[in-house]
Amino acid sequence: MLPLSSPTGRSSLSGVCYLSMGLIVLLLGLVFASIYIYKYFLITQSVLRCGVRYDDTLYSPFRQQLELLEDVKIYFEDNYEQINVLVPQFGGSDPADIVHDFQRGLTAYHDMALDKCYVIDLNTTIVMPPHNLWELLVNVKKGTYLPQTYIIQEEMIVTEHINDLEQLGSFIYRLCNGKETYRLKRRTARRRINRREAGNCSHIRHFENTFVVETVICKKS
Repeated sequence: MLPLSSPTGRSSLSGVCYLSMGLIVLLLGLVFASIYIYKYFLITQSVLRCGVRYDDTLYSPFRQQLELLEDVKIYFEDNYEQINVLVPQFGGSDPADIVHDFQRGLTAYHDMALDKCYVIDLNTTIVMPPHNLWELLVNVKKGTYLPQTYIIQEEMIVTEHINDLEQLGSFIYRLCNGKETYRLKRRTARRRINRREAGNCSHIRHFENTFVVETVICKKS
């Protein structure tokens, strides 16, 4: 006569089943969490520190080579870029935070030395869109692409004070909130800045294309 299964055996079997189901649920949770983290941090928001060397042909007759370091954050889904230009190794350029909002077509510069914000229409002939810029920076980081070593200059004039920052969108609002903020306009005619004007101008060098750009922001004379 076969022995009957004991209640203890049945409860042990049930415990193993529950434990297995719990492990499966836990593993599925880890998989979904990994997918979410990958999507958020690597697709929605990507951060890269990049350094480039360039010839200072604007001020040095001997083509002195300098290095520019910046941290770039790219938000693909929101279609904007945030660039933190680190303190330069040599003087003549201010550290800055820059936001390029492609949805609103605006650029904002936060000059850290002056603690002031400046806003202007986005120049898409100079600033690469998020996916293109990210691909460029990754290739520069890997060493598979060397950027151009020249520098170009763009000149801007401070026009009016901006009181309503909310009209500029949430990204620029976060950058400029609590700071004096002004609108800029570009100088259409390229000319050399005279010595008197130079004292009223700030310089921000940044890298968001295959070359370095020096943005010169001058007060009205």
